[in-house]
Amino acid sequence: MRQNLDMRVLIASDSFGGTLSARGACQAMAQGWNTAAPHDEVKLLPLSDGGPGFLETLSILPEMRSWQFKVRGPLGNEVDAQISLLGQTAYLESAQACGRSLINDRVSDAVRAGSTFGVGQLLSHAIEIAGVKRVVVGLGGSGTNDGGAGLLAALGAQPSESLSRGGTGLINLQSIDLARVRQRCSEIELLIATDVDNVLLGPQGATEAYGPQKGATKADVVDLEAALSNFAAKTDPRMATVAGSGAAGGLAFGLMLLGARRVSGIELVAQALDLEHAIAESDLVITGEGSFDWQSLRGKVIAGVAHFAAKYGKPVVVIAGQVHVARREFMALGVESAYAVAESQAEIADSLRSPTAALVSRAEAVARTWSPDRFRRG
Repeated sequence: MRQNLDMRVLIASDSFGGTLSARGACQAMAQGWNTAAPHDEVKLLPLSDGGPGFLETLSILPEMRSWQFKVRGPLGNEVDAQISLLGQTAYLESAQACGRSLINDRVSDAVRAGSTFGVGQLLSHAIEIAGVKRVVVGLGGSGTNDGGAGLLAALGAQPSESLSRGGTGLINLQSIDLARVRQRCSEIELLIATDVDNVLLGPQGATEAYGPQKGATKADVVDLEAALSNFAAKTDPRMATVAGSGAAGGLAFGLMLLGARRVSGIELVAQALDLEHAIAESDLVITGEGSFDWQSLRGKVIAGVAHFAAKYGKPVVVIAGQVHVARREFMALGVESAYAVAESQAEIADSLRSPTAALVSRAEAVARTWSPDRFRRG
């Protein structure tokens, strides 16, 4: 039986960049919360919007089966990647084949010449699994900027060599033959799970909006924008204007050329994990990610959690590595309070060295503010 001051706390967090997985972040928050408020009932539900950790969050479903494959990484090295299967639906996580976590210190090489070829190999394997009628590709956390050209090459598009050279290799592309690829994908429903709505080109496009985050210099941005413009002109210029075509360095564009339809990553995950029910059963919801910034307001995990919590009048608190959103903005989203794990340069450095300990400490402090369990000690 619940005691009068007990509170049901749902911790439903995304991953914290390259430092903590969604599961690791949830566990660290729970550890801190339990230290400060041991009587509260804490439930963990790691989340993803299609980016890194997409398959890990879905792995808690008991019917999910998985296979491991060796595919080509963004810089040509061999990497391990996974396909998960639930019923007639196969799930892929593009970050496992072209993610920033696979690049180390070669960011400039990856953004210019990094290829999504490995994602195409994964998609090829998924199509060949008996009984698969639908493939969902989670997008996010990419280190590449090739418009999905590498993926198309892996599936049989020609000229394969030109398409596999990364973004800058597309500048001299004269033509592209997609007939074989489209035939291979004609029997499946292809979905891309992402909450990025950027188009392929322009100020809010894949290159100008996200290239610098991946290590692109100003010169790189100019070259890559020209290359992707040529790629779009040789394939489908109209598709380049579709919302979401710029996701994952334009990987979404390449998939859209094959008939892929964009769906909300967080909504897909929320439905699969029954996030809405978990929120309805809670008194307080804690969510978070590495950086709570303008991108968080555009349909990512925090926004999705806040949306469902608002339906049931549940308060939402954000714990993030850093907070770059003003109070007025996050309250309009439905977030009551937001707390940064690190604010000063010294704190940021410490948190990067010991991300788990830093998050545990911040969650403990937040619990002392929010949990009614503090009255027991008073």
